[in-house]
Amino acid sequence: MAYAVRVHAYGGPEVLTYEDVEVGPPGPGEVLLKQHAVGVNFIDIYQRDGLYKLPSLPAILGSEGAGEVIAVGPKVEDFKVGDRAAYGSVPGAYAEVRRVPADKLIKLPDGISYDAAAAMMLQGMTARYLLRETYKVGPETIMLFHAAAGGVGLIVCQWARALGATIIGTVSTDEKAELARSYGCTHTINTKREDFVARVSELTNGAGCDVVYDSVGKDTFPKSLDCLKPKGLWVSFGNSSGPVPPFELTALKGSLFATRPSLFAYTAKREDLEQNAAELFAMVLAGKIKIAVNHRYALRAADKAHRDLAARRTAGSIILVP
Repeated sequence: MAYAVRVHAYGGPEVLTYEDVEVGPPGPGEVLLKQHAVGVNFIDIYQRDGLYKLPSLPAILGSEGAGEVIAVGPKVEDFKVGDRAAYGSVPGAYAEVRRVPADKLIKLPDGISYDAAAAMMLQGMTARYLLRETYKVGPETIMLFHAAAGGVGLIVCQWARALGATIIGTVSTDEKAELARSYGCTHTINTKREDFVARVSELTNGAGCDVVYDSVGKDTFPKSLDCLKPKGLWVSFGNSSGPVPPFELTALKGSLFATRPSLFAYTAKREDLEQNAAELFAMVLAGKIKIAVNHRYALRAADKAHRDLAARRTAGSIILVP
């Protein structure tokens, strides 16, 4: 038995229940992980409130974490008891102890802490596929990134700056604007008092951006499309303000492209997962990316973490500590 945070019905933060659950020994291809830190992301809120339906209820939320291997199941060859490991896309993370498929785990280098790993696996690997695969960002790239002071945003700002790109980032406060700029964002737009379409046009001399990365959704659509140059790409990878409503393809004026990527699709193969994680670790260990773990909550306080994240009272990454 171990404590975990489960939902028995969809709803607000109040449906998160801290309770004792049966874990069981690791099965074939699994390891038992004693977790030291667990990441909190907007997808957890989408699953809690039912926007993204869970396979069944009750369910343990969360999909990224880091900890120590304390038992190994049959047919596991790459991990042993005592290994430090992390994962970025395995449901059931809000727990003290959990079983994890070994093929979804990545060994942690000594130079990366459990806290940093839990805050960077989902968000950092998301940043990597967005910048290196969904659109190949380089020195000539002009990009717009919504929510630039969020967990993914601060990683993207650093990585994109290392690639030589010009980054325009939207934020909701002056404090978040300063934070985003300190992490490499070239220009910031406070959407509480500035029209981001007009400001992007001004910053690009009317040319527009090559790519817009949009994790906000309803509140930034369709204006995000108005920030693109002809043949530009709109990347919708989240919906913190609500889902993007259905739209006609004619909205993609100027021969625009649109995509809805997911980390799962970019790491479905073991070799892709390993390459993604290896590049992320290399950037962190080289000092090119600093992981901003700005908010820590006890596992039993997951409801407060959800409230603060939804109310935009956070900047950078959030972790739960079992």
